[in-house]
Amino acid sequence: MNMKKELKFSAERFKPEGCLINTVENQRLIGSEDGLREAMERGIILEAVVSVCDSSHNLLVDLPCMKLKGLIPREDGALGIKEGITRDIALIARVNKPVAFKVKGFIENEDGESVAMLSRSEAQQECQDEYISNLCPGSVIDARVTHLEQFGCFVDIGCGIPSLIPIDSISVSRISHPSDRFCTGLMIKAVVKENTGGRVCLSHKELLGTWEENASEFQAGETVAGIVRSVEEYGIFVELTPNLAGLAEPKPNIKVGDNVSVYIKALIPEKMKVKLIIVDVCEKIEKEPSCRYHYNGSFMESWLYTPPSSDKIIETLFVN
Repeated sequence: MNMKKELKFSAERFKPEGCLINTVENQRLIGSEDGLREAMERGIILEAVVSVCDSSHNLLVDLPCMKLKGLIPREDGALGIKEGITRDIALIARVNKPVAFKVKGFIENEDGESVAMLSRSEAQQECQDEYISNLCPGSVIDARVTHLEQFGCFVDIGCGIPSLIPIDSISVSRISHPSDRFCTGLMIKAVVKENTGGRVCLSHKELLGTWEENASEFQAGETVAGIVRSVEEYGIFVELTPNLAGLAEPKPNIKVGDNVSVYIKALIPEKMKVKLIIVDVCEKIEKEPSCRYHYNGSFMESWLYTPPSSDKIIETLFVN
């Protein structure tokens, strides 16, 4: 099995948390003690929902078998908890959400009830060793958005292991906050920029297409929808797609975040410019965030945003 096939196989095994929970196999195995014992013997990673994080920060996991409880001790709740590298908020934040785990064994509690002893950190360690450690710059992976901060978007890249997409790597069109592009729980693609010392740095904009690919969706003379991203003295920047924005002539009473209709005066590849005129401010229609990718492969060596006719170079090199 070559490295690319091996990595693809690993990516199918080690998904972001929440991807496995409703699969037929997962539901079968968590549905009975026999199923859990089978998963333990075969070393299978399972998922179930955390119902409680107790005062000692142990995680109590809901299992469909009515008489069986699942327990993830605090030190097994996430990689780095035992060493003090990971804060306990990583455990508290899992309540009412799926977690990945491996079954370690069974004990009987004081009430004579059977308790399944589970380990999320062991599932994460296996994911780290067999999948994440093999990611290299240019690898395109699946990720799930876990939370959004002003500076970037945190994602789960497998079994709850976190990584960050900085805000300036989300798209070419500038945004004021990652929530302009993503929402918590959204499944996205990302490309690895660096993987050193167990830390994976990600980017996203390279998957959203070049200037030419985005500009090819529009023609001069059309009136189309856009979102105001910046208001300057000399003009108003309007996003047409996440990787394409144009400059509109100044117009009063326009603010960042406005949905507008714009007339396209000109598309100028050699200057990477789109000249616009704002026609009207439109009622905002709430839509579920989604991502439309121009690149759907599993590996990128490089990405050149710039058209061939332009002197300005905007490029990402993943492989030296």
